[in-house]
Amino acid sequence: MTRSTRTRSTVRTLATLAIAPIVAGALLAATATSSSAAGRDAGTAKPKPTIVLVHGAFADASSWSDVIKRLQRGDHRVIAVANPLRGLDSDAAYLRSVLATVEGPVVLAGHSYGGSVITQAAAGNPNVKALVYIAAFVPDTGESAGELAAKFPGSTLGETLNTASYPLPGGGTGTELTIRQDRFRKQFAADVSASTAAVMAATQRPVSTAALEEKATEAAWKTIPSYALVAGRDYNIPPKAQEWMADRADARTVTLDSASHAVTVSEPEAVADLILRAAR
Repeated sequence: MTRSTRTRSTVRTLATLAIAPIVAGALLAATATSSSAAGRDAGTAKPKPTIVLVHGAFADASSWSDVIKRLQRGDHRVIAVANPLRGLDSDAAYLRSVLATVEGPVVLAGHSYGGSVITQAAAGNPNVKALVYIAAFVPDTGESAGELAAKFPGSTLGETLNTASYPLPGGGTGTELTIRQDRFRKQFAADVSASTAAVMAATQRPVSTAALEEKATEAAWKTIPSYALVAGRDYNIPPKAQEWMADRADARTVTLDSASHAVTVSEPEAVADLILRAAR
């Protein structure tokens, strides 16, 4: 190797040694910046809300089963509450006790009479970010479910009901209602298969007359964003009543023209989509 060649080689080596620390420092700085940004993003990412589902009269928590499967695919925590169906004040108090166990944001969805319960229970709770009404009552203060169901023509529920007495905790008796099993499918679940409707009829939970007659004392939809699904072939709560209540609450509304009152069972995908929309 000539002297000139050795000189050029030595210069290149020295240059490489001089530049290497600069390049390494730049790479470390870029990595640190990237990690810091990722940390900030992780720290500011909003937690997904817990979705709390409240069934209504003549149903139980299993009426949400297919809706729950779809919600859980989106990695949401879901709680389907066992609504006592004994009185609006006491049912709302029970729901508030459930909500007190949930950390972070909540989306509340209520079906049928469950809409009355979420309206009362969510009032004053800053964690409840949205209310979703599924073929549901959306009462204002001073209104009962029974009054709202009768506000527009179309409900045939009364002629299908059986009544029974039950003991009250403090003594005396109350009256509870169920739908006659031979009338259940036509009245409640016309767009559900006969076999599924038969199981629903057998497992329906009775609602007390007091729950349907008790007037709301809170109206959470006045301060919490609301969503509504109107069931177009509902014979429990007339569709016109559902539309009127949803409009009054300024709810973002979806209408399913052919859906029965049992829309959580017959149209779980549409129900889940609306709840997920509220959760976003």
